[in-house]
Amino acid sequence: MSSTADHDPCLALLDAHKGILYKVANAYCPRAEDRHDLVQEISLQVWRSYPRFDGRCKFSTWMYRIALNVAISFHRQERAHHNLLSGDEHLLDLPAPSDTTPTADDIQALHRFIAGLDDLNKALVLLYLDDHNHQEIAEILGISATNVATKIARIKARLRQDFTSGPSN
Repeated sequence: MSSTADHDPCLALLDAHKGILYKVANAYCPRAEDRHDLVQEISLQVWRSYPRFDGRCKFSTWMYRIALNVAISFHRQERAHHNLLSGDEHLLDLPAPSDTTPTADDIQALHRFIAGLDDLNKALVLLYLDDHNHQEIAEILGISATNVATKIARIKARLRQDFTSGPSN
């Protein structure tokens, strides 16, 4: 049976790698309240799973795997809950303040593009933007490095097409 003392190293590692929590939460949750809940849920799952961490991979790789699995489950639950709501609830949503600089528009468009991806591709882009190499992404997502390269190339092509075709599509 594990004790709290067994988890002290986990808490230190979790704190050292907390940026992963926020990157994943930001990628999967547009609302601040949901992001906070997701960060808490990921932290809890990492802490609970820590006794099974065997060190065969880097802690950050192992943590990404848990974070993405929790985020995907959380996202699916939120999407299912959202689908039960009528369309009228969106009337209460206030638009995010927009910046008029082209760079801000591009960043917003990129966030919209990423939000529109399926769960696996969203995770892949998140890891890619976090400068993980293909092999690390493959380990985290449980797919081959070749599959990672193919998916990244397709996402880049789609992104190029979406950005060059403009908002009319």
